Amino acid sequence: MPINITMPALSPTMEEGNLSKWLVKEGDKVSPGDVIAEIETDKATMEVEAVDEGTVAKLVVPAGTEGVKVNALIAVLAGEGEDAGAAAKSDGGAAPAKAETPKVEAPKSEAPTSPSDGGGRAAGAGGGEPAAATPTPAGRPADPPHKVEGEARTFASPLARRIAKEAGVDVSAVTGTGPHGRVVKADVDAAIAGGGAKPAAKAAPTGAPAAAPSVKAMSDEQVLKLFEQGSYDLVPHDNMRKTIARRLVEAKTTIPHFYLTLDCELDALLALRTQINAAAPVKKTDKGEAPAYKLSVNDMVIKAMAMALKAVPDANASWTESAMVKHKHADVGVAVSIPGGLITPIIRHADEKTLSTISNEMKDLASRARSRKLKPEEYQGGTTAVSNLGMFGIKDFAAVINPPHATILAVGAGEERAVVKNGEIKIATVMSVTLSTDHRAVDGALGAELLVAFKRLIENPMGMLV
Repeated sequence: MPINITMPALSPTMEEGNLSKWLVKEGDKVSPGDVIAEIETDKATMEVEAVDEGTVAKLVVPAGTEGVKVNALIAVLAGEGEDAGAAAKSDGGAAPAKAETPKVEAPKSEAPTSPSDGGGRAAGAGGGEPAAATPTPAGRPADPPHKVEGEARTFASPLARRIAKEAGVDVSAVTGTGPHGRVVKADVDAAIAGGGAKPAAKAAPTGAPAAAPSVKAMSDEQVLKLFEQGSYDLVPHDNMRKTIARRLVEAKTTIPHFYLTLDCELDALLALRTQINAAAPVKKTDKGEAPAYKLSVNDMVIKAMAMALKAVPDANASWTESAMVKHKHADVGVAVSIPGGLITPIIRHADEKTLSTISNEMKDLASRARSRKLKPEEYQGGTTAVSNLGMFGIKDFAAVINPPHATILAVGAGEERAVVKNGEIKIATVMSVTLSTDHRAVDGALGAELLVAFKRLIENPMGMLV
């Protein structure tokens, strides 16, 4: 019988993707492991391999289609000995994917609101102009329910349902890894441990007051009324920008942020960095000889943050509704700006790695991030993050926490400042850093302890070498 090929979920948080390219055509024979297509997600472009053997009977979704939902039918294979023409006419009961092209139309008949009638104030309060995105890691949306297209029911084993009920989580918010997306016990256990499941909704008691209506943002039409027609261009959001917007709203409205700022003197760190780089061995490359590594201040910030988390292990945590997740390793995400948004590749076990290893690994991750070639496991997870705007001359800022992290460090520029030492005014290179903290997981004193541990390592950098 015909074999349906559906849009795969290339990461646990993927909801839709763009089918950028087919690498096969109708009539081609494919075997398990053959690369058949390239799918563009919100973070990367990834290759899709065939899992069955057969002949490509029909390419349902053309190359270049955007917004193809996960599990939507994209192609049909004819099995061994089956007529490809007959298979092409059968879709196995699955509906073909439909491209979702975002479209925003300017109002046609209404006249633009003039600044004198309060329209300007409305634009400011309602977010008429999008704010510049803080280069904090673009996180991952909550795991979508693993459901068959057009079906409302979530399939789960009785044991999985019982455990989910006892833990107070919504089984429909758990991604199933069993046959046909069935939620099994291991999925519920993983969701509870990782905070990936939402608490089950509780019915309001009889006579309880209705929940207050949520405040809604201005509609596209309301925003466009504030501007003169012809004075703007409309650029539809891509998947990355949609994900960033959704995650930032989720983070700022569900996580109780608080902020701690310290100044760190950099002179000792800069001197050590110069010595280490000068001692780097030379290696041969395609472009000639080059140093085996070249440390940046950011590489040393990553190392210091990881070691600070190990020194203050209670801060190396993630919040879930049922338990505190205490991490055994310090995995540091680093915000990297890419065209159209940002991504946060992760340096795993950064506390255990040498500075030269962190430096080379970071350069590789950043390069592949900009070409959208990272694998999901290279940018998902982590226990904290670092966002550095110092190279742009920014003195200090506060970054948005990226769930499931409980902290993120915003790093400003190192600059010469007047400081008082032993009653005398001296010149020192000073860097301001701000720690954003999830108050549910890290209290004020604990956050302060973490930031002080970071400052101690930055100002005494030899401690990062032992």
